Amino acid sequence: MRKWYQIFPKNTGLSIYIWIIFCLIPFYFLFKSSPTLDFLIGIIMVILFFVTYRLSFVSNTWFVYVWLSMGMFISMFMTLFYGYVYFALFLSFFIGHIKSKGGFIALYVVHLVTTVLTINIGFFIKTEMFVSQLPFIIISIIGISLLPFNIYNRNKQEKLEDLLETATTQLAITDERQRIARDLHDTLGQKLSLVGMKADLATKLVDIDSEQAKKEIFDIQITARTALKEVRELVSSMRLIKLSEEILSVEEILSAANITVNITGNPELFNTSVLAENVLSMCLKETTTNIVKHSKATECNIIIQELPNETSLIVEDNGIGFNEKFITHLTHGISGMRERLEFMNGNLTINSDNGTKLTISIPQIISQAEERI
Repeated sequence: MRKWYQIFPKNTGLSIYIWIIFCLIPFYFLFKSSPTLDFLIGIIMVILFFVTYRLSFVSNTWFVYVWLSMGMFISMFMTLFYGYVYFALFLSFFIGHIKSKGGFIALYVVHLVTTVLTINIGFFIKTEMFVSQLPFIIISIIGISLLPFNIYNRNKQEKLEDLLETATTQLAITDERQRIARDLHDTLGQKLSLVGMKADLATKLVDIDSEQAKKEIFDIQITARTALKEVRELVSSMRLIKLSEEILSVEEILSAANITVNITGNPELFNTSVLAENVLSMCLKETTTNIVKHSKATECNIIIQELPNETSLIVEDNGIGFNEKFITHLTHGISGMRERLEFMNGNLTINSDNGTKLTISIPQIISQAEERI
């Protein structure tokens, strides 16, 4: 549940040095036990407690309850025979991180009842020792009662805040997409409709009134230039990702995952529109994420080809591969790539015979239109 170095509780209102003291105090109680056998048994129990506590943190199965039960037993043993009740605070901290509400309540009640019962028995067995540290025992009982609920509620609040932040981010992304869609619609919709009507009219007039047909064709050129200019202005206001920048990020991510990267071709694109380059970059990012998460590959080849009629990006890995139908229907990432490419009249093909090979291609439609106008 937590990283190895988070054995000491965080954000509980107590300094980490207090928790370190709680770890050292049992040795004080052990040294007070004069018999050598009692001292050795106590050392073994302390070591066993921290081992089970550590295993509780790293376990993701039902074994977590086994380790926690062993920790409770050791805590009761140390309380009864050595007067050391502070292990119960460590267990309370861990119980506060139980995600299941039923599991949390059950463990909280069991831990609180067994600890209080053990302390009461301890007062009869070693009255002098327990009376001498009565204020600390009272503080421990208060901590055992309140600490789990404090941590449990804080974790719930943090989870809700994370969900809220995610929802806010998604809402912002949706709003931005809607804004871009409205801008594209307003920019291109009317002018493309006008181009279509004038093209139809020019077709009808070409044999009847060639001069008027030429005028209509000239108007089409003017309208197309205006639309292209407005699209350029709209695109320039966006934060677009260059393929050369994304390649650097991809190399870093794959190298961190111990995947060898081989780049073929020039990531600096000269004849590809900035919008098409942005789509290629986003597809490359999504592909790299899938390779790192699912492929179990050790090598990845990225081939960049900028041809006169299209720009293509080929990504190959030597991983376990996948079923294309499964990926198409169940993975949002692949679906998102297809949607982006459809907007640019692009294409995505997937081959998963030996490893995985994705071929992404976008025709040079916009660039060719710019040259003709």
